Amino acid sequence: MASDLLTIAASGAKAARAALDVTAQNIANASSDGYVRRTAHLSEVAYPSASGQPGGTSLSGVRLAGVERNADLFRLAEVRRTTSDSIRANTELSGLENIQASIENARIFETLVDFEGELEGLTTDPTDLSLRASVLESAQTLARSFNVASVSLDAVGDSLHFDAAASVNEVNLYAGELAQINLRLVRAQNGSSDQSALLDQRDLMLQKLSERSDVSVSIASDQTVEVRLGSGGSVPLVQGGTASPLTSTVATDGTLTFAVGGSALTLSGGDLAGRAQALDHLRDYRDDLNSVAANIISIVNTVQTSGAALDGTAGQAFFSGTGADDIAVALSTPGGIATAPAGAGAGSRDPGNLSALRNALSSNKMAEQLNSVIFAVSSKVSGLTTTRDALNTIASSASIALQSQAGVDLDQEAVNLIRFQQAFQASGRAMQVATDIFDTLLSIR
Repeated sequence: MASDLLTIAASGAKAARAALDVTAQNIANASSDGYVRRTAHLSEVAYPSASGQPGGTSLSGVRLAGVERNADLFRLAEVRRTTSDSIRANTELSGLENIQASIENARIFETLVDFEGELEGLTTDPTDLSLRASVLESAQTLARSFNVASVSLDAVGDSLHFDAAASVNEVNLYAGELAQINLRLVRAQNGSSDQSALLDQRDLMLQKLSERSDVSVSIASDQTVEVRLGSGGSVPLVQGGTASPLTSTVATDGTLTFAVGGSALTLSGGDLAGRAQALDHLRDYRDDLNSVAANIISIVNTVQTSGAALDGTAGQAFFSGTGADDIAVALSTPGGIATAPAGAGAGSRDPGNLSALRNALSSNKMAEQLNSVIFAVSSKVSGLTTTRDALNTIASSASIALQSQAGVDLDQEAVNLIRFQQAFQASGRAMQVATDIFDTLLSIR
């Protein structure tokens, strides 16, 4: 096919205008969440030479070969994976820090030490009512400290449950959006701007899902996706145009379980997994705290009921309750503290039973048990902080790698803008020259 200067110049102007549109789109969406940079690919238009010589070609201009969406599927998957791990660690650590604060701020260890100190002070004069009142007051402070810690842990659990429910709703919202995107992708023309926009939305929804849970993604030839959450579930979250609901269930011990379409699964990434793991820690440390409180109640009451009160009557239970949430001082008067051995008369100064109480608390290492609970939480927080920092670094590196490949570089786009503007102007000038030549030829006589 014969080519003329006017046709070549017109093709150049058309291709440059298309490239300018792509560049302008990149600049306009540089800060848009989920936007992936586009690259315009231009190629020459060549036809067989009019001379008919073998291998001869006639260059006939330039055309827009296509618009490439600069998305690397491996990097996108890596960002989803590392982000999911990072957010899980951050969420779990936040829950653990709240658990630690709940226990430490209640100052249970300090109040237990004070209680034991007041018992020791009472040995100087077991009949002194002021010393007895101090023991009773320190016991009430100890009980209140356990109660405060229990209430604070309840508040941590309620917050984790509330946030988990909100995240479950978001997962279902994103899944519904992905199902609709799948339906639209099936109808989108391959390589079209509409398809590119849909792919941006698809990848953005997948990224948001990865922030809530670990996801596995299968991409079909028509760019639609099948999405599964966690492990163990048999029902996909998204398949074609269908989205199955994610549900969460709170067990009697406060822990969380998840299911998609009624099929149970285990999550290991995202904030849902982080909250579920934080609730597991909450259950364990609450059990440990309740165990310490129950031991204190049992030990003190056992010794107390084996002795005699100040008026010579048999000792009554010192504490009521079964754990940290309901422990309370049962004695109503200081005189009820059984400092003397059973059978001692009224006003006895014999501190035998008081010594037995102090020895029981010491031999059973109640302070050490409580300190072990506090130390276990602190150690867990410290270890997870190190893990969290490492995962954050890995996620940041993956995000930077993706951004360098798929993000918009305004400096480079500015260069492209000038380059394609000049190409457009040059093509316009070539068309003007072709017109002038044609007019000159027509004016020859």
